[in-house]
Amino acid sequence: MQILLFLLFLVIYIVTVAGNILIVVLIVVDQHLHTPMYFFLGNLSCLETCYSTIVLPRLLSSLLTGDGTISISGCITQFYFFGFLVAVECSLLSMMSYDRYLAICKPLHYTALMNGRICLQLAAVFWMSSFLATDVVIYLMSQLHFCGPNEIDHFFCDFTPMIKLSCSDTSLITLVTFIFSSIDTLPPFLLTLASYVSIISTILRIPSTSGRRKAFSTCSSHLLVVTIYYGTLIIVYVLPDTDTLRDLNKVFSVFYTVLTPMANPLIYSLRNKEVKEALGKVFNKCMELSTIQEE
Repeated sequence: MQILLFLLFLVIYIVTVAGNILIVVLIVVDQHLHTPMYFFLGNLSCLETCYSTIVLPRLLSSLLTGDGTISISGCITQFYFFGFLVAVECSLLSMMSYDRYLAICKPLHYTALMNGRICLQLAAVFWMSSFLATDVVIYLMSQLHFCGPNEIDHFFCDFTPMIKLSCSDTSLITLVTFIFSSIDTLPPFLLTLASYVSIISTILRIPSTSGRRKAFSTCSSHLLVVTIYYGTLIIVYVLPDTDTLRDLNKVFSVFYTVLTPMANPLIYSLRNKEVKEALGKVFNKCMELSTIQEE
């Protein structure tokens, strides 16, 4: 099974990184994509690339070589970057849904409420607040002593499997992590849900049947992905740690660490008309350059 799992996760990793890097390149080179929506999508693609790289290469190495050992400092470092990027993505997804809410439900006020300066300020707040919150958790984790069992019952260094190996009192770090996890997941999820409910109610008033169907299809796919992402995070980090959930947490973790980063470029970007046009322009330019070089 290790070779089959290695090949499966390798394909997922290649598709995830290639898709997200492609989105970033298109957004940078095409002036028509320099809008708030694509600014957030570019941030999401950068984040997903880093996000996958934190978890999957280490997992691939373990599956290929059979060596699953990692140092305590290496494990804490992996969890640090993972937790930091998860917190950023939660805020980013909620702001992307709010951006679509303004564009669809408040089009006359959109340029005043969402412009380049505001986007930069929001992005800075997301990254800095997530950085500070993760720093607090990692500082508390670095004070723990690990002198008991040394086997992590997980495929990466996640919070609960790690603190179970500590022989220190973990009540403080558990409480702090619960508070930060609740703040990072519940309010963004509720904002995202409220935004899409308003968007869908506006879409239902569109007179054109084909336009209504297309817009509803796009929004429903967005809502499905973010619901899976937030839902699995809430189950793993906010709900009480029971024996039943403990066995399922590894499965839920696959959704927000592996599947969502792969699906986001397909759901949010590559289905957009503007992205398809930008991709066509880049492809045509590459073909022209190739023809000139051959001549």
